[in-house]
Amino acid sequence: MTAVAACAKSGKQGQQPRLRADALRNRERIIAAARETMVEFGAEVPLDEIARRAGVGNATLYRHFADRLELIHHVTLSVMSRTADRAESALAEESDAFQALRRFVHAAVEERIGALCPLLSDGIDRDHPDLLAARERLEAAVEAVMGAARDSGQLRTDIAVGDLMVAITQLTRPLPGSSCLNFDQFVHRHLQLFLDGLQAPARSELPGAAATLDDLRRRS
Repeated sequence: MTAVAACAKSGKQGQQPRLRADALRNRERIIAAARETMVEFGAEVPLDEIARRAGVGNATLYRHFADRLELIHHVTLSVMSRTADRAESALAEESDAFQALRRFVHAAVEERIGALCPLLSDGIDRDHPDLLAARERLEAAVEAVMGAARDSGQLRTDIAVGDLMVAITQLTRPLPGSSCLNFDQFVHRHLQLFLDGLQAPARSELPGAAATLDDLRRRS
């Protein structure tokens, strides 16, 4: 092998990890931008706008995601995975069970959990193995946080995971296209009011039955 060939080979090998890292960063930026814009404008936001927000060209977006449905699939996985991470961290790191629940609820806002409803109703395969696994992990993580708070006597007993997730979603999702640019400044205030209502003892009797995630899937 000539010195030039050896240098070229060495250069390519040295560049490969950097290129992979660049590609990974671009992919993560696209998913993050898609998560934000889909919360703001709904799942039909132009892909050009997502690419612009991510700071990449359209060709880069399509290199990672063949079409809108594939992008939605990965945004949904990202939101579920990151939200489950937040629930697990809150439970592991907080000594007070209700504080762990409080921390998780506020963290779920930052992960744009409100994006899940329009994404899951937009034609993606809800029974895809990756989505099923992510959903099961998220449900288990949230149930663990709620179970600890319930066992400590601080969480009212007449609510379930579905109740919590619907409430968080409704409280954290502005109307698509409403240009509520300052919406986030109110979210944590409203969540705090909601959390106060979750604490035991309950001050009123809730109508109907507690909602599980299975209930939500059957009704959607």
